[in-house]
Amino acid sequence: MRLLHTSDWHLGRAFHRVNMLGAQADFIGHLVATVREREVDAVVVSGDVYDRAVPPLAAVELFDDVLHRLADLGVPTVMISGNHDSARRLGVGAGLIDRAGIHLRTEPAACGTPVLLKDAFGDVAFYGLPYLEPALVKDEFGVEKAGHEHVLAAAMDRVRADLATRAPGTRSVVLAHAFVTGGEASDSERDITVGGVAAVPAGVFDGVDYVALGHLHGSQRITGRVRYSGSPLPYSFSETDHRKSMWLIDLGADGSVEAERLDCPVPRALARIRGRLEELLADPELARHEEAWVEATLTDPVRPADPMARLTERFPHTLSLVFEPERAPDDPDVSYARRLAGRSDQQIAEDFVAHVRGAGPDEREQAVLQDAFDTVRADDTVGEVAR
Repeated sequence: MRLLHTSDWHLGRAFHRVNMLGAQADFIGHLVATVREREVDAVVVSGDVYDRAVPPLAAVELFDDVLHRLADLGVPTVMISGNHDSARRLGVGAGLIDRAGIHLRTEPAACGTPVLLKDAFGDVAFYGLPYLEPALVKDEFGVEKAGHEHVLAAAMDRVRADLATRAPGTRSVVLAHAFVTGGEASDSERDITVGGVAAVPAGVFDGVDYVALGHLHGSQRITGRVRYSGSPLPYSFSETDHRKSMWLIDLGADGSVEAERLDCPVPRALARIRGRLEELLADPELARHEEAWVEATLTDPVRPADPMARLTERFPHTLSLVFEPERAPDDPDVSYARRLAGRSDQQIAEDFVAHVRGAGPDEREQAVLQDAFDTVRADDTVGEVAR
């Protein structure tokens, strides 16, 4: 069976001030053409179809368009909800849409009930594990500790239990939206840290033939059977070095996996340039970036006049301007934002306690802080979905 693995469309999302809907429509056209030209048997979409719980109408219309086009091809599609989606909204009408061969899996309780597709060698069971917010699903899975590894492990126990009841030789594919250990993150993914831990070990998914992951925006191979497709388009300058693509997976009669990486159309290259303004304007080596979307970091000791206007004369698609004056690390004028860069909310809170009290929080206080952050994040998730 030939599968096309994609994820993290984020329909409705912009790139800085650039509306990406046209580029997203081009990707949808590319996806449908690939399904047709490469004789794909099934499409899997591993979450974050939309960029937010209540997407703009244009994004909903684009989603409706791709559903119709895939259904017209007669190619089954399995989709799950991600942490950006509203599982309840995305799952509306799932029963009816299912009849058209579009299988939306948004309910955590149904993770052990597969979509069964057939090829010449028998059944392939597709298990959809939508994004599992630990605080919201721990009771459903009967786990005492609200952590990603615990709820995913419980969900996979259901998958393996169901698979054990299937005919010998039944192959299996799991769709999941999670941060798996070994994956490389970028700046454009929403933080899903719970209890100070975001990642789960790949071993959680043992026992199935292929795991189609979503959440991380870089296409990557965790193991031969566990892969991220990544987002088809860039959504932050941290993705400058990404190769935007999908995985074409050939699932053999014995469950073996052969993977081919297929490039996605990207409207414009990304570039990060750094230096003093006059150097950036004069450097001939930067000519290759003149038509790219540019993030420029200026290191001038004193902020130059009209930097954006001057930059766009040479780099007309400059979207982001960052100031990092050349100063010693211990210079008191180093910005607050720079001092906090790369630090988690938990670390910042602990530093604040140490600053005002003269000593950092003890283990009990650290646990209280972490519980507070987890509760607020879970409440935000519930509130966003309920809007």
